[in-house]
Parts: sequence; C-alpha cells; structure tokens
Amino acid sequence: MLSGLFERKTRMPAATEALPGRPTAIPTAEEHFVFHRPLKAPVPEGMEEAMFGMGCFWGVERKFWQLPGVWLTMAGYSAGLTPNPTYQETCTGLTGHNEVVRIIYDPSAIGYEHLLKVFWENHDPTQGNRQGNDVGTQYRSGIYTFSAAQAEAAERTREAYAGRLKAAGFGPVTTEILPAGPFYFAEDYHQQYLAKNPGGYCGIGGTGVSCPTGAGV
Repeated sequence: MLSGLFERKTRMPAATEALPGRPTAIPTAEEHFVFHRPLKAPVPEGMEEAMFGMGCFWGVERKFWQLPGVWLTMAGYSAGLTPNPTYQETCTGLTGHNEVVRIIYDPSAIGYEHLLKVFWENHDPTQGNRQGNDVGTQYRSGIYTFSAAQAEAAERTREAYAGRLKAAGFGPVTTEILPAGPFYFAEDYHQQYLAKNPGGYCGIGGTGVSCPTGAGV
C-alpha cells in the first residue's frame, strides 16, 4: 500500500489520470503579508517575472522576498495539468503541478543570474521528485522561464552547476527547464507562510556547492 502511494506521488500523471480541477480560481490572500502590495498586482513597467520550484514553497518564498530588488513574491502551483488546483489535490500527485514561487523583480536592482544563483544554491537539484523528506512530484526542481534570455541563462547555469556537483560527489541534475505556463495562486495561508509563522517548517537546504554564474560560464 505504502509503496503504491510512493510510486503514485513520484510519477507524473497522464492527462487521463489528472484531477479535473475547476473553472475558477480558488480564494487566496488579497495583500502580500511582507510588502503590503496587492498579491495580484500587474507587473510594473520595467520589471520582470521569474518562477522556480525547489521544494516546499514556504521556505522558497522567504528566500526570494528577502532579496533586495524583489518587488513581490507569491506561492502557487504550475507546470501541471489540473486547472485551479487546491493544495490537497496537488498533494495527491494527480495534478502534475509543482509547488512554485512566482517573483516580480526589478532587473536594474537584481539580475536574473543572481536569482538563479539563489535557486541553485538553496536546494538539492539532484533528488528528482523530492526535496529532503518531502516526497512527490510537487517538490521537483524546476525553472520556468518567461523569455529566451532566461531559458539560455537557466540552461547555461544548469550545465555549469552540474559539473560542480559531479566533482563534489553528487548525482546528475534533475531540474526541468520549461517555458512558464499558467500560474495558480495557492491558498491564503500558504502566502508568505514563514512571515506569519516564523518558527514554521522550512524544508529546503542547499548542497553546500557554490554555483558559478555570468556570461563566461
């Protein structure tokens, strides 16, 4: 029974297996708990978007909202099949979604390569459909890109970091790099969870291997 559950949670569902979801968005927070900006604010002129999956989105979101130059962060679900999923549905492994953090940032204050460095160094991208004790496709390592330049930087740094990890004794990098698809907001209580619950579960941690970045990588 347990082995069957583990297999289901670590295998991406086929379209015929995916939960149906719903046509309308589930409720979420109105305002960012840290920045006090509307959570669904449009991207301001001159700013850009990024989206990452690197384990439980509670700890991931905190990593990014703490960075100077990041204007807004939000927890949600993406890269799956089910429209407007709930957390409980995503936990079944039958939505195909990843727990992700969408970021709006000012590229004049923080570059995309800096965001990638934080991404690579703050989780283990060699674990497949898990992150530490968190097991399932919703915890997979993923970079979801909004431009050709982001995709190029993601691929380039993945290759460079894979070499560093191999030299340190780690296995192959399992990170998926895909164009960003629909983003579905997670429920109210997930948004900025560790600001509301400072002693709460984080669940992410890096490998201790530094990531090289820059055009020369």
